[in-house]
Amino acid sequence: MNDLDRPVWATLVHSPQLGEGGDLAKRFRRDVNLFASARDDSPASLASLAALVDDGPVYVLQAAPILVPDGLVAARTARGVQMLASQPVGVEAGEDTVVELTDADAPEMLALAQLTQPGPFLRRTHTMGRFVGIRIDGRLAAMAGERMRLPGFTEVSGVCTHPDFRGRGLARRLSSVISNGIQQRGEQAFLHAWTTNLAAITLYERLGFVPRSEVNVAVLQRPA
Repeated sequence: MNDLDRPVWATLVHSPQLGEGGDLAKRFRRDVNLFASARDDSPASLASLAALVDDGPVYVLQAAPILVPDGLVAARTARGVQMLASQPVGVEAGEDTVVELTDADAPEMLALAQLTQPGPFLRRTHTMGRFVGIRIDGRLAAMAGERMRLPGFTEVSGVCTHPDFRGRGLARRLSSVISNGIQQRGEQAFLHAWTTNLAAITLYERLGFVPRSEVNVAVLQRPA
């Protein structure tokens, strides 16, 4: 199995400090992210995954069809596309200064993510990797960062722009900064987008990303 086919599992194996679980299933710590993964689709691994779901939903993302473990239900399912940077990504120029985001910016980052919904983003999601942003008139107008990290690959994620500042190319510029930084470390940048989000897919294709595989996404939880 290619690590990219089950990137949540590969990330948590590679960065165990971010998660919890055992040899058959893992999830991110509850203040870091909502993603979880079984090691494989064996009954034992699926049972271990179910045991990690207690106080709320988890997101499962993988190339293979998602099997819902006994005791859980799929509250939502969707299809996404996984894309890889196929060429060097240059940093795009712009008038506004790109700043590194830190713990001090965490409340604003969380508020922006909750407003724009780029994907699961919790109080400590920003600790998964590097995040950069653009401030306009003192406000966090846009941000982008790194999420899943596995040997040789880092995911571009958390890309979002406040509605008041859309149409300025901020998301594309910040995506180029993050992608370039990943490549400068000698790693390959990858990302995920909903198959229905044609605007995002087009943006990433213009940066040099190409589709690698479709992926399945499911939100799993205990029955109400």
